[in-house]
Amino acid sequence: MQTKELRLALVCYGGVSLAVYMHGLTKEVWKLSRASMRRHSPPDLPPARDSEIVYHALLDSLPGLDLRVMCDIVAGASAGGINGVLLSRALVEGHDLDAIRSLWLDGADSDVLLDKAAASRPLSKLWAIPLVWWVRRRGLEDEDKAEVAAHGEVKRKLSRFMRSRWFKPPFSGAAFSGLLADAFAAMEKGERTPPLVPRLHPFDLFVTVTDYHGAPQRLRLNTPEEVTEPEHRLVIGFTCPGDGAERHMGPTPDLVFAARATASFPGAFPPARISEIDDLLKGRGEDWPGRQAFIDRVLPGRLQPESVDLIDGAVLDNRPFGPALAALGKRPAHREVDRRFVYLDPKPGMHDDGAVTGQPPGFFGTILRSLADIPRQQPIRDSLGQIEAISTRSRRLRHIVIGMMPQVDIAIDAAIGMRLLLFSPSLDRLATWRSRMNSEAAKATGFAYGAYGRLKFAMVTERLAERLAALGGQEVGAVRASLWRHLNAAGTNKPEGALGKAGAGSPYVLFLRNFDVDFRIRRLRFLIRRVNMELAGADEATAAILGKIKAGLYAILAPHLMCWPGHLPAAGNAIADPASALAAMATALDLKGLDGRSDAELVALLASGLPRRLRRDLVAAYLGFPFFDIAILPLIADGNIDELDEIKVDRISPEDCSALTAVGGHRLKGALFNAFGAFFSRAYREHDYLWGRLHGAERLIDLVVSSLPAKARPDAATLGEIRRAAFRAIVTAERAYLVDIPDTIAALDAALAE
Repeated sequence: MQTKELRLALVCYGGVSLAVYMHGLTKEVWKLSRASMRRHSPPDLPPARDSEIVYHALLDSLPGLDLRVMCDIVAGASAGGINGVLLSRALVEGHDLDAIRSLWLDGADSDVLLDKAAASRPLSKLWAIPLVWWVRRRGLEDEDKAEVAAHGEVKRKLSRFMRSRWFKPPFSGAAFSGLLADAFAAMEKGERTPPLVPRLHPFDLFVTVTDYHGAPQRLRLNTPEEVTEPEHRLVIGFTCPGDGAERHMGPTPDLVFAARATASFPGAFPPARISEIDDLLKGRGEDWPGRQAFIDRVLPGRLQPESVDLIDGAVLDNRPFGPALAALGKRPAHREVDRRFVYLDPKPGMHDDGAVTGQPPGFFGTILRSLADIPRQQPIRDSLGQIEAISTRSRRLRHIVIGMMPQVDIAIDAAIGMRLLLFSPSLDRLATWRSRMNSEAAKATGFAYGAYGRLKFAMVTERLAERLAALGGQEVGAVRASLWRHLNAAGTNKPEGALGKAGAGSPYVLFLRNFDVDFRIRRLRFLIRRVNMELAGADEATAAILGKIKAGLYAILAPHLMCWPGHLPAAGNAIADPASALAAMATALDLKGLDGRSDAELVALLASGLPRRLRRDLVAAYLGFPFFDIAILPLIADGNIDELDEIKVDRISPEDCSALTAVGGHRLKGALFNAFGAFFSRAYREHDYLWGRLHGAERLIDLVVSSLPAKARPDAATLGEIRRAAFRAIVTAERAYLVDIPDTIAALDAALAE
């Protein structure tokens, strides 16, 4: 059976009270990830529930394909940031998202969030009563008449909200932080499963925040030589390395602060401060052991970090594709990967009634939209352009590779000849042929080899500097400078030495043999792609053999991706003694031993019953890789991802879901009152939460199906029944909790009974 990974990088937009809808969406991502995890975990896990059962059955039914679904990157802003933080803790540590249903249905209420000290007496603002009625009328005039019962609650809570003190945030930051802390506690007490992200796979979480005052940044210019400007953009990141250790997203106070800060909507909540978390923990009798380390990481160089004011991340970056894209470079590929960027947009597009009626914007409308709405609603054209540029480069590189193949085959035939076709590769033959083709590539490419060699040397040295600096806790620039001085003094940076009589023993070649992990990774991935090309036209028997070879190649690749040490005492002295640090790193990497094991496994794979001609083509791809690397590396050196792989982008929003159009759900209640609507009614929250789950199920089933080969995809009728099974499971599971929307539940029951 072919194995493939569907990897999701989730980008969660802001949306104020639409956070409730987004919780429904992210819960389905969690359910799908749990279903995938269960298929390769011990059977003694807590029982699967509702849509998870449907996802499990769908993955089990895929013909000839073991599809594993994993979300390994999450980036969010504002309401999306809160959901991203909670989802990440559940994915990485196996916590229970079902346990926080009450956070959204009960806790996301204006009366709960309202700062009690901010409320005023009923008649203290008679002058504001007309404004209250205006807001009510604007918010409720288009509402479904079947939900008139909810209007009384909305009017009461909206009145209290409008009568709270003015010119100060009506909602309590302390209450908000308390709710978040309660949510994490509930998740920990809930049902526990193994992590949904494997231990050997990294996970990254990013939330955007806006630094109100800004951190001073020094910029180097020609004249004047230096200027200082404030930087207001801030990204709070959490990384869980794929080092095999127990999965841990981060200390709970760190995560609470990140969620609180990213969703500090200006004017509604006070800015977030470190001191607010200090007070929360003090009141609960809890400690924050990693407090100083967190401050040093998130707010470096601040003289008074406790006084830093952080506001909503959506002010400057509501659609944080950038951090998610930057994380792709750290992603190992243990098997074939279908990489998706999935962005959750609860309120797509800009809906401005004035644009339809032709009326010019009013005074307050212009101010509010220019300060809040328009910056948050800018299209993601730039981000999509960046992703499309990666995919375009991937297609261009494949074109180059395919065009070079005949010339490389000629060079291989000239150097090795019929022996490549007649003899199976052995350990000795493989080593001899590889050495010969490395020399042929260096000679055949002339001046290009010198440029390539220096580029590769610089990339390896840069990687070493980063690793040694991280392991030794030293400044990377100083480590880099020390390494370059040492290596230049030793004459290591001379790729021409590889062309001499003592080429194999030259300082340059020995340096690459000891440290060039990335070349080995690129070569194995290149060979895997060649297997994929052969699979396209193979018969069933040959495809089965190629599938085993591809799985074996990913097994060979895995230790290369994880070979960098996590602890190296000599790294702490890399600046003063780079020679000792390099020697210790070479010992820790042990690439000679890894090469020996890899060669043995590769020889065994190529002797596993392949037709002779096909075996020859795969061996030629492996041996000829230096030719391709010399041509391609200069084109991808400025990127940090495996740029022969394309990235696809998918959106999940109410507008993208059509399976239950007749029942409704496209008009979210949280979108009322400039996206504050769900704070004023439990019925509104129940409505949005349920539809978030239903929409999430529909779109995630579509994503799974779209990752299949066209001939393996279910027909429209079968796909419709899979969706309906998921919808029925969700409605059945939530029925007991959603007590204020009986009409919606009844309508769904009727539609799904057909």
